[in-house]
Amino acid sequence: MRIIAISNQKGGCGKTTTAINLAASLANNERKVLLIDLDPQSHASLGLNVNAALSIYNVLSKMATKKSRLEDIIIKVTDNFDIAPSSIVLSTLEQELAGEIGRESRLWDTLNTFTGTYDYILIDCPPNLGILTINAIRASSEVIVPVEASRFSLEGLGQLNDIIELVKQRLNHDVNYQVLVANFDSRLKHSFTMLAKIKEKFKSRMFNTIIHINVKLKEAQNEGKNILTYDKYSRGAKDYFSLSREIITQEKTPIPSLEKEMRKILKEKLPRLTEVVFSVFAPDAKEVYVAGEFNGWKRDDSSRMEAKNGTWFKRVNLRSGRRYHYRFILDGKWTEDPRNPLKETNPYGEMDSLIEVLK
Repeated sequence: MRIIAISNQKGGCGKTTTAINLAASLANNERKVLLIDLDPQSHASLGLNVNAALSIYNVLSKMATKKSRLEDIIIKVTDNFDIAPSSIVLSTLEQELAGEIGRESRLWDTLNTFTGTYDYILIDCPPNLGILTINAIRASSEVIVPVEASRFSLEGLGQLNDIIELVKQRLNHDVNYQVLVANFDSRLKHSFTMLAKIKEKFKSRMFNTIIHINVKLKEAQNEGKNILTYDKYSRGAKDYFSLSREIITQEKTPIPSLEKEMRKILKEKLPRLTEVVFSVFAPDAKEVYVAGEFNGWKRDDSSRMEAKNGTWFKRVNLRSGRRYHYRFILDGKWTEDPRNPLKETNPYGEMDSLIEVLK
């Protein structure tokens, strides 16, 4: 089970939007997800039209009138997607915990005794660096930090990094964080300037996926729905689905140890691979990738193409006897292969190119 906090003390950076729609996208990928709304403003709960009598406050507080287990407050949102809602009374918890020993680990203790079976637990943090955010970081192994392409977001990221380091030193708890560029306005030159600065400083910690500004994301929240339910063909849905795929590719599957003879048998049984050369003519492009079913639709260094005389190339070894969907990504824009007549409509209403690898 992966526990991921979504945090940034700067408001308006897409934190709650990311929490809701990433959870929905992971669920759409057959992962069972619990979203814990740890923000007293309850934006994640409100954004899903959830108004419950019990909240995460009843789980974490020792002074709650009706003390509850986490299992007792969970509400189903959609298939594979549940939420533990918040309420305004959660804002009193910081004062309740003021002099208490182990106050930084209250949520961690709760999750350690939690009997739910989830693939992912996402925690939507409040927009500050108080005791609730520290609880979320302490309970998590990963943190997603949504940032806008702005100077103020960069400064806020530095402060959050200090808190992560503090948790590591004082509580002996190491947390990995990744930066997610959100609310990106591709119409502005300034956005690309700031994006370059973010890449320069946090390249090794950045998601390849960028969440673009999309009015459908706001409309979905106003309707109390996630973006996949509201408009699965929108740019916002595509971005968050892409993010979920990128996160899923990070899942670690333990590889059992094999005896020498078993390794030999496996080698003999390995599928035959055929080298395929993908190419696209794009002399004005600065960065081109090829992504498809063969690489989990990843856009990273392994899928980056090389240019020669205006044509971009990538050699890929593919299993023979299969058909693959793929697309090119030219300077961030997804497009089908203009020279390949084999195409098929994908779930978002756009065209994927097809390639058949013969035996």
